[in-house]
Amino acid sequence: MIGNKPSTAADWIDPDDAPDLSTPDYQAKLAAAPVRRGRPRSEAPKVRVGFRLSAELVERIRASGPGYNARVETVLREGFGPKAEASAKKPRPAPAKAGRQPA
Repeated sequence: MIGNKPSTAADWIDPDDAPDLSTPDYQAKLAAAPVRRGRPRSEAPKVRVGFRLSAELVERIRASGPGYNARVETVLREGFGPKAEASAKKPRPAPAKAGRQPA
């Protein structure tokens, strides 16, 4: 019969050996540390929109499985094309007026 393997865990450390966090040195370190809770804020957060779609279309979208929001966003981006983002940032030039050209 094969015997048990020896434990590879570190030796027990007495909890009384932990540093005293109430000392002024540790209090200063704890006070200086920034508190970051939750998920970090996005540089480009998504915007909630509401519009009405046919029930049949919504059923087909939801039936496609988890992650359908991302797939709908991809389809919308492809439908508008790559120029949609660029044109939203730059104003369009004024259309040329019909008529005589200056000499």
